[in-house]
Amino acid sequence: MPPRHHALLPFVAALAGVGFLSLMDAFMKEAALLIGAYTATVLRAFIGAAIIAPIWLARAPAMPSRAVWKLHWERGLVSAFMALSFFYALTKLPLAEAIALSFIAPLIALYLARVLLGEAISRNAILASLLGFAGTLVIVGGRIGTGRFDDETALGVAALFVSALLYAYNFIVIRRQAQVAGPLEIATFHSGIGGVVLLTLAPFLWETPPAAALLPLVVAGALTVAGSLAIAFAYARAPASVLVPTEYSGFVWAAGFGWLFFREPVTWPTLAGTVLIVTGCWLATRPARPDPVAAV
Repeated sequence: MPPRHHALLPFVAALAGVGFLSLMDAFMKEAALLIGAYTATVLRAFIGAAIIAPIWLARAPAMPSRAVWKLHWERGLVSAFMALSFFYALTKLPLAEAIALSFIAPLIALYLARVLLGEAISRNAILASLLGFAGTLVIVGGRIGTGRFDDETALGVAALFVSALLYAYNFIVIRRQAQVAGPLEIATFHSGIGGVVLLTLAPFLWETPPAAALLPLVVAGALTVAGSLAIAFAYARAPASVLVPTEYSGFVWAAGFGWLFFREPVTWPTLAGTVLIVTGCWLATRPARPDPVAAV
């Protein structure tokens, strides 16, 4: 019987990846408020590529096949606009609320994994996703219900729903990529292609960044690489239907970073929702019960 910690390793890696990316969101919100979501998103992509590409190239890798190139371009295109719409939403909404609303994506992805990848959906995974989604409803009800829903908020919510739909499909592409390419290759092409795709809009949206925006952008680029590597590692070793519920831990990270960076209070609805989210993640990691016939 393989050691139990091996089964938990992808789950731990996925949680760490979500944490890195949640911290990146905080730095990107700061940068996007300074120079606009578009410029911040483009620069983050190229900074990330500049960090990871030399490491990948130092290993003298073989170039991707045509089929793998297609996957890299598919994810790069999807994630470019997924990131742009999400970071735009961060300029309109508090960090914690934005993360909470984005949790519709893992719920969609759980069932896309069944339709597009043919992965079985266990009872634990379904219950975990429902608990996680219920947790987000508690949190959103506690935070957004007391806020003012003006035109700027409406734009932010609309952008988040666009990002969530793209993010759900992005999960499926990650799973396919992880079966045919290593984490370093995936992270390199993810950042590089995403930047190239968005650069086509530079004549219309580019803003020259001030010096104050460079530090948060460099930190965000480094965190993007760390998060991408951790998530690629995890998805290469476990089904998407098991790992998707770990995305709900993003609100736990966001609540902490929201307080640390922006002094957003952690309310009782936030704590109640966190309990549901953590319970869902725990259920997702429980080993399936053996088949009674096979065990005889």
